Amino acid sequence: MLVLSRKAGETIQIADNIKIKILEIKGDTVRVGIEAPKSVDIVRGELIQSIKETNTESLTLDLNWYKNLEDKE
Repeated sequence: MLVLSRKAGETIQIADNIKIKILEIKGDTVRVGIEAPKSVDIVRGELIQSIKETNTESLTLDLNWYKNLEDKE
């Protein structure tokens, strides 16, 4: 992992087509702007984690439902 320190207004360039700019630092919150092609998916990490947890929970519920259905036969 590359770790960089940036101040408000400074940027980070990734390849030729992705630019990250630190817009504002207020207390413990940092506002970040990202310029990237529309083909690049940009998603908050906690959203990905939530989706993974929901999918795992759904799979577990489906397996339990299926096992209960088998027991009734």
